[in-house]
Amino acid sequence: MKGMKLVWSPDKASNAYIHTVQACEIFNESGVAELVSAMAAGWNAQLIVETWSRGGVIPTSVGLAIASRQTCGRHVCIVPDERSRSEYAKSMGEAGMSPEIMVGEPEEVMDGLIGVDFLVVDSRRKDFPRVLRLAKLSGKGAVLICKNANFISKMDSGFIWRSVVARGSRRLVRSVFLPVGKGIHMAHFSASGCDNSVSAMNHKGHAISNRWIKHVDQRSGDVHFIRR
Repeated sequence: MKGMKLVWSPDKASNAYIHTVQACEIFNESGVAELVSAMAAGWNAQLIVETWSRGGVIPTSVGLAIASRQTCGRHVCIVPDERSRSEYAKSMGEAGMSPEIMVGEPEEVMDGLIGVDFLVVDSRRKDFPRVLRLAKLSGKGAVLICKNANFISKMDSGFIWRSVVARGSRRLVRSVFLPVGKGIHMAHFSASGCDNSVSAMNHKGHAISNRWIKHVDQRSGDVHFIRR
């Protein structure tokens, strides 16, 4: 895998975004689902992993499932217990989705997930830093997202991303906080052994290159940035 890297597909990103908007209209949620769906599909993620626990919202999971269909990839959800598994499976089934579900502690389940290129963790779960540190990222690079991240300080997010870098021969290409929904911290990691660089956003979430487009959700007012 050395020398290869994630390649952006604007068509897949656009299709995933549109399909997620349509699928999530009934939830009346913020634009997190649409954003992560477009990102996962746009990067052509082949192994999409998320964490979820009982009482969590479903739209983001729906968006990731839609993205996996666009990329013909694998969508896996990690839940802490059987009650969470049952609730998640029921809710996703009602939405017409059936992702893989893995039950257990991060040390148990992450060991079997090799080559993760897109990972979404819920910052409200106490184990989310462990999930990030244990993730076996794809040799092509990976995009990692912490949702519900309003309470994570800039210092904390920097520490979290550095702990990921410390596990292998890759570097943090870019990280950004976006005020979408309850906040998301997003980071793009390089391919292993490669010097990847991409134009991205500054720390205020403003586009710094015309390779990114800005979209304002007319219903919620949320601002989304999607790479062309």
